[in-house]
Amino acid sequence: MMAVRITRAGGPGVLEVARAPRPEPGPGQVRVRLHAASVNHLDVWLREGKLPVTLPHVPGSDGAGVADALGDGVTGIQPGDRYLILPTLSCGACAVCMAGYGQHCARFGIVGVATPGCYAEYVVVPAANLIPIPHGLDFVQAASFPVAALTAWHLLVTRAAVRAGETVLVHGAGSGLGVHAIQIAKAFGAEVIATAGSGDKCEAAIGLGADAALNHTLGDVAGKVLEMTGGRGVDVVFDHVGADLFTANLRCLAIGGRLLVCGTTTGGEVAFNLRDLFSRQQTIHGGRLGGRRELNDLADLFGRGLLRPVVDTVLPLEKAAEAHRRMEGRAHFGKLMLTMG
Repeated sequence: MMAVRITRAGGPGVLEVARAPRPEPGPGQVRVRLHAASVNHLDVWLREGKLPVTLPHVPGSDGAGVADALGDGVTGIQPGDRYLILPTLSCGACAVCMAGYGQHCARFGIVGVATPGCYAEYVVVPAANLIPIPHGLDFVQAASFPVAALTAWHLLVTRAAVRAGETVLVHGAGSGLGVHAIQIAKAFGAEVIATAGSGDKCEAAIGLGADAALNHTLGDVAGKVLEMTGGRGVDVVFDHVGADLFTANLRCLAIGGRLLVCGTTTGGEVAFNLRDLFSRQQTIHGGRLGGRRELNDLADLFGRGLLRPVVDTVLPLEKAAEAHRRMEGRAHFGKLMLTMG
């Protein structure tokens, strides 16, 4: 099969397109013939050597395709049927796994990090990680949302319990996380203020449902948010940027507000006064990915058209390096996709 491998740490040029053995499913596993995969910042961090993996390594945590071969003991999966992949790996047997929240499992892992990923024509995953693709979605659309939408859903819905009448600030509106966080917050009746790095992206965020959008390159986002909210601040901040925005995030968070953190693109080291946190009765939630139950809920909403995939660019698998360059250039709005065959 054809696969894209990380051969050494470095820039997009270290991504190597090569032939690799077609994997065989073990007990409880399914081999999927992939039709599409999406590019996430996680893949970039792997390529840069920021996460420990054995090289060469096939990245890619999002994928969609058809079941191709079943390992021993697999039931309920039909070869030839269409599936998207739950990126969360877990033991499947502990209390949190049985409750549907495998991301809290002590044996948590991620497809494409702990195992060979979806930048390939075939991938092997546990049968429990396959979710039927909703009718009306093609492979590209189905592969576009699991990592980003699942993370946004887990933080906004499961952890923060966002509700109608609240105001949510979403940073990085053009990212995969951003385009899904905007839609999820709106689906629950919240008012959304988005931030982005250009006027065009701000307009696109409003087109996606945001009530207002701020170009963060013009400065003082926190001051503008406070002005827009009459000095009160927002109920929820959804942030994956990290250290550069931490102080500003707390500044524009209302009393009793929740700061949701799911990324540290600009760094993870911060300092703040705990007195401010408890005196203003605020909460900081960290989270990544989600469980099978949450992805089933998301797939249902996408299938019913209540959420929609946002795809920026579709490229063939062999142009994975170009997709990485586009992501690093931050010119995209929505997901960058790779297709096979």
